[in-house]
Amino acid sequence: MKAESDERAMGAGAPVATAPATGDVTARPAGERPGPSPATGERPAEEAASVEQGLGSRAPAFIQARRTLHLSWQVGVFVVGLAVVAAGVAMLVLPGPGWVVIFAGMAIWATEFVWAQLVLRWTKRKVTEAAQRALDPKVRRRNIILTSVGLAIMGALIGVYLWKYGFAMPWEIGK
Repeated sequence: MKAESDERAMGAGAPVATAPATGDVTARPAGERPGPSPATGERPAEEAASVEQGLGSRAPAFIQARRTLHLSWQVGVFVVGLAVVAAGVAMLVLPGPGWVVIFAGMAIWATEFVWAQLVLRWTKRKVTEAAQRALDPKVRRRNIILTSVGLAIMGALIGVYLWKYGFAMPWEIGK
């Protein structure tokens, strides 16, 4: 009886979510996702699971329903991803954003292949960890000091070269 009166007070049809740690009952409009916890800033486990898609093919359902069509779809995705990755590898020695293109090719492969999804997840995790380490004030200070020392050494070497040889190119010194 009390549950019916509570439902009428909150509005009929409004979904009710129970927070497991406190037992609080809050009403949310249908379709609204829970936000970060005010205390910890973290999202609930159910939210984290739904944000990160599961592993497997992301081909449309009508393609997955037919085996030969799905196989040819996978071959097409593999060939396109291979072409993009090959272009990225070529851009490592040629002008262009090589690593960006390689990761774009991996993202193309990740739409269809589990191994590529796992590699991409691992790469994203490592990049995030590296970015967090780079933002650490101690690491930034160390990097600035090392860069300054390196630039000072390079400046001294260039100064010594210019003092000894002038503006002559190294391959023309013997002439």
